[in-house]
Amino acid sequence: MPGLSALRRFGRALALASLALGYVAAAAAEPPLKVEIAFVAHARAPSPPYVIDPPPPGEGFDGARLALQENATTGAFLNQIFDLQNVELGEDENPVEAIKPLLAQGKKLFVSALPANETLALADALKAEGALLFNAGATDDFLRGAGCRSNLFHTAPSRAMLTDALFQYLAVRRWNKILLVPGPNAEDAAYADAVRASAKKFGAKIVAEKPWTFGPLARARSDAITQAEALTFSRGVDADMVVVADEAEDFGDYILYRTSEPRLVAGTQGLIPVSWHPTHTAYGAEQLQNRFVRMTKRRMRPIDYQAWIAVRAIGEAVTELRAADPQKIANTLQGPNSTLAIFKGAAASFRPWDRQLRQAILLAQPKSLVGLAPQPGFLHQRSTLDTLGVDETESACKPGKS
Repeated sequence: MPGLSALRRFGRALALASLALGYVAAAAAEPPLKVEIAFVAHARAPSPPYVIDPPPPGEGFDGARLALQENATTGAFLNQIFDLQNVELGEDENPVEAIKPLLAQGKKLFVSALPANETLALADALKAEGALLFNAGATDDFLRGAGCRSNLFHTAPSRAMLTDALFQYLAVRRWNKILLVPGPNAEDAAYADAVRASAKKFGAKIVAEKPWTFGPLARARSDAITQAEALTFSRGVDADMVVVADEAEDFGDYILYRTSEPRLVAGTQGLIPVSWHPTHTAYGAEQLQNRFVRMTKRRMRPIDYQAWIAVRAIGEAVTELRAADPQKIANTLQGPNSTLAIFKGAAASFRPWDRQLRQAILLAQPKSLVGLAPQPGFLHQRSTLDTLGVDETESACKPGKS
């Protein structure tokens, strides 16, 4: 009888609903799991007038805030509460001293956007307390090598990953003759070292190196910058590309269109390898971009994205574990089956040997996306994402390393 069948279906639905209500009631009877995360970074000093696109207030922390909202959505069904604290440091404030009160309160999960030396000091201080640190800012390769720490995870790509992504693209285009222009700062030297390693790795030839010795054109105060004789320094060099190492953005933008012969420019300016870019909308990225714009009224920047990944990684691990123990989170994230959806195609995962997040790298110019690395045809026995950056056999971060 149709009526009897309908009654049976209704009875089964009622029984399932009763079970669900019982589960929710049982979960509600337990105290919620509180997951406390601290974001540590220096407060942004006001940018000088010559900076056209200054870093916005809240850079990094805003990405962490968005991830916290997403974690909280899932946590609401699992009796989990997520909390995020912003630790904004003064210019000369010591991050290790700043986080001591938080450790005394029992906080064990930290995300930072600090320079490399402060990241390392913070990781050491947290390791002694059994706490975990996610590096969302520093790209320095030594943090993934000789300076690696077992409690230090990296959602920021390394310089080696960035320059490998660039040179994969140049290899595909067969633009193999490189004029390298390193700037005068220590960060520029580190970027130039990564460029040299990537050129060797992917078969490019650095035909000349011309260190930039003409000062910071971005800070100049006259029309002379458009006619500066310094910009003829590349004359006579047979190169396909000028690769610039100018992390301080002092001169790189002024090389474009001002060389004596027509030259493409890439590196820290021109065609740049980045973890995130406003023009990236594939693989569901448009939804993430839109959520961020609605929350902040600005575009997501790389450090925002890297902080977002860090907080989402914590959330994913807590969801799986139903616990917030730092060591269990670390073990889970390094596990062979742990992956993260980060809106760049291939699922991301942490390399177990140096705890660097495997991720695709975008190649972009200011207003358009040019490519995505790994490029087709670059293979690896484990993951094509491991064609970017220092591989396990080459890494100075070994098992048992502090």
